[in-house]
Amino acid sequence: MPIHQILKQYWGYDSFRALQEDIILSVLEGRDTLALLPTGGGKSICFQVPAMAREGICIVVSPLIALMKDQVANLKRRGIEAVCIVSGMGKREVDILLDNCIYGKIKFLYLSPERLLSEVVKERIRYMPVNLFAIDEAHCISQWGYDFRPPYLQLASLRELHPKVPFLALTATATPPVIEDIQDKLSFKERNVFKKSFKRDNISYVVTQEENKYKKLLSIATSVKGCGIVYVRNRRETQEVARMLEAKGLTASFYHAGVEASERAKRQKDWMENKVRIIVATNAFGMGIDKPDVRFVVHLGPPDSLEAYYQEAGRAGRDEQKAFAVLIYNSGDRKFLLDKFDQSFPEVEDIKLIYHHLGNYYQLAYGAGEGQVFDMDIGEFCTRFKLDAITALSAFKFLEHDEYLSFTESVFLPSRIKMLAGAEEIYKFQIQYSQFDPFIKLLLRSYGGIFDQFVQIREIEIARRYGCRQEEVVTMLRKLEEHKVLSYLRQTDKPQIFFTRPRTDRVHLLIDQKYIAARKTLMAQKIKAVLTYAESAQCRSISLLEYFGELNATPCGVCDICLSEKKKRDKENSEEKIEYELLQLLASRPMTLDELIATIQSGDEKQRLEVLRSLQDAGLVTSDGLHYLIANQ
Repeated sequence: MPIHQILKQYWGYDSFRALQEDIILSVLEGRDTLALLPTGGGKSICFQVPAMAREGICIVVSPLIALMKDQVANLKRRGIEAVCIVSGMGKREVDILLDNCIYGKIKFLYLSPERLLSEVVKERIRYMPVNLFAIDEAHCISQWGYDFRPPYLQLASLRELHPKVPFLALTATATPPVIEDIQDKLSFKERNVFKKSFKRDNISYVVTQEENKYKKLLSIATSVKGCGIVYVRNRRETQEVARMLEAKGLTASFYHAGVEASERAKRQKDWMENKVRIIVATNAFGMGIDKPDVRFVVHLGPPDSLEAYYQEAGRAGRDEQKAFAVLIYNSGDRKFLLDKFDQSFPEVEDIKLIYHHLGNYYQLAYGAGEGQVFDMDIGEFCTRFKLDAITALSAFKFLEHDEYLSFTESVFLPSRIKMLAGAEEIYKFQIQYSQFDPFIKLLLRSYGGIFDQFVQIREIEIARRYGCRQEEVVTMLRKLEEHKVLSYLRQTDKPQIFFTRPRTDRVHLLIDQKYIAARKTLMAQKIKAVLTYAESAQCRSISLLEYFGELNATPCGVCDICLSEKKKRDKENSEEKIEYELLQLLASRPMTLDELIATIQSGDEKQRLEVLRSLQDAGLVTSDGLHYLIANQ
């Protein structure tokens, strides 16, 4: 099917956005391709359309579990078969999904990079009819990127499985060194980059210096019409700011990873449908959300990098209408960033100690734990061992780089069940254990495909149909699992730690100090860039564009710096006009103050008086007590 027909049939669009068609044609020609499209630029279309145009399956690698799940749900709604494999899924469930990718009609398989570390997954990919490898958030492969993920370095090994299949790497933010590094790390056969300008003409970037940040935020929220996002540093602040806005009569809600998954989904839906005007969130919010009419994005403090800021601010004005990206900044923010920088680079001995605490936390013996996955409650872990959360999370990242463990983001997986016994065995079981008969019949009537794959269930919905309490449903499902009638996987919504090696003692725990030093240098540069952006007097748009390698940009004319310069120029021009008029009037005859001020056409009364005063100070105009006249006239 031609690509324009695919676009129309499945997505309902008549034409592609800028660069999308060029990228798609490049992929269909079998060329390795790097696509740089800004936030909201339609990156997913660039791999979804060419994958639909060819026989076979597209494998999509992404570190963002929530985004993978959203894209799979969106594809299914369009009638396209797609699955994702994420942390928290059991081995049996993963086996079934991989088999469906080999023998079924699946068009898209979404994987986290951590999953590709598994030899089992790699071996199964070898037998899949792959037509494209799509690497989303491709900047994560570069050590020069702001969000480097060590597992991404394994992606080039996919070429060994399917040497002729092209790679499409996609990202919204990459500096020139990162662009080169992505192509090197993915072993591109040739340099092939499609890059859309990072310039957003419709966004007014503003940095405002304020000690009372809440007062300024309220001013923005009341003066700018439409919906908005407010980014804050931590979960506690999301609630505080949302309450403050609501107390002032604005509809607001808060969002962070600690909110229960169904409630998060509800709050996001309410905001998307404009039932709630303002969402106050940590940076966990917004990735993959395509809401075109966001009129303002406010940061109540600076992010860790300009890449992160550009992505988050870029969620404003996707409809190309006027929008504002505001950073509210004060002297305390500089100290906060520098303190966070210090906490992000623990000493080697501290990293070893945190690893030791992890072993004790999960009660792992030395030499044990390889391949095991555990839920991680970071708050409880840090409280028990008296650790700073930023330091602990940073230690996990360095341990991940050295391949001792893998730390995955919080992910919601609903409860799932699959029948293990065959129909005949279940019939015998129902006769032998008649108390389970009506419950099993309800499950078989309610969920299709339950013998072939894990299906999602809601215990509360089963309880409503069966006429019992939710706890009783859980008990019956567990008993059926004990009898090996079915497999029952309960819902989870926590980050996870995966031990890639057996637990090691401190002596044999080798930490790459050169890597830590390199990351420290890079982070220092990124923080410096953020502080320069916030504190400089250069056009905000030019500052961002130069950071991303777009030199010789012209002033945007709509940021706070450009508007301030315009106001200054307008004032100077106005003063020149007032001065000219005033001297022309007095050259003809002396005039009283009231007469003079009333006759001048330019400027306002205050400006006219200021110009008159400056001319007097300069000795060009004098007064006899009643009239003003030109000196020495």
